[in-house]
Amino acid sequence: MNNPKNNLKFEHFTAEKFTTTADEKKQYYIENSEKDLYHILDEADCYALWAAYAAGRPLLVRGKTGTGKSQMAKAIAHQLGWAFVSEVIRGNTELSDLHWHFDAIGRLGEAQAMSKVECNLKELKAGKFLSPSAFWWAYDWESAERQHKQCRTRLKAKPENNNNAYENGVVLLIDEIDKAEPDLPNGLLETLGDYKFTVPYINQTITAKPEKLLVIITTNEERELPPAFLRRCFVHTLKMKEDELWLKQRGELHFGDKIYVGKDKDKDKEDKVIDIYLEAAKLLLIDRKNCTRYKPGLAEYIDLLSALSKLEDLEEQKQRLTKIKDYALKKELDT
Repeated sequence: MNNPKNNLKFEHFTAEKFTTTADEKKQYYIENSEKDLYHILDEADCYALWAAYAAGRPLLVRGKTGTGKSQMAKAIAHQLGWAFVSEVIRGNTELSDLHWHFDAIGRLGEAQAMSKVECNLKELKAGKFLSPSAFWWAYDWESAERQHKQCRTRLKAKPENNNNAYENGVVLLIDEIDKAEPDLPNGLLETLGDYKFTVPYINQTITAKPEKLLVIITTNEERELPPAFLRRCFVHTLKMKEDELWLKQRGELHFGDKIYVGKDKDKDKEDKVIDIYLEAAKLLLIDRKNCTRYKPGLAEYIDLLSALSKLEDLEEQKQRLTKIKDYALKKELDT
């Protein structure tokens, strides 16, 4: 089991260390414009992350699309100064795809090319067509890097590693696990529980250092997950609050003064304050009430503001908002 005292940076995520906002809600702001990373962790988020890490369990983050599940994983990696490794699950993803990828087609092509000239069997060794996948990078970065360099085809890209961040730790994101067949989550139990797996092509066991690992798994709830898998996870649910100020706070983190907030320039309405953040939020909440299936959320709100932020004339945002709102917010067919 991990000892949180051995990792002082995780100790920062306690109630006493949060930024207290005007409404006295404890929150942690994470912002990096170079990485297009803007996220607000609230007290529940931080305690969920810390608890999963301290217990040595993966954190299963549940929530609708666009609530910031994947962004939360990137945000905590950035805040801790850890490397970030991710894999998006598809319907045909198998357990081995999360460990390694063997390029059998590339190897066959090499063999066929060599058959026409002098054949060098050393160049056809399995290890030369084997790429490390997400769990390999997260569990043992250095051996994954050696294998990546040895691989001739490198179909799997190397994760970003600024300033050898992996030496501090790794946040591993397994995104949208609900898209997988039920045998995939169940198959992960051994890898997650034992902190190791074996690569058959080179007969090598890859072992993790639990104190330098945080596993975050997301689900959009499109498919029910196996009970055995759920029992092995800490579970945290993200929900979009039906609150204009909650939305505005997250919009301001992204766009700052690029979105207009100020007095109405109409001479007849000089005393009226125009706040495009709140106006967009109101429109979003109205559409959420009117929608039955595809409810717009935080992601659509940010997309709408992103379009408006491109207007240099901030006053023009007021007129443009009502003209384009449906393209961002309305996902259902008119009846």
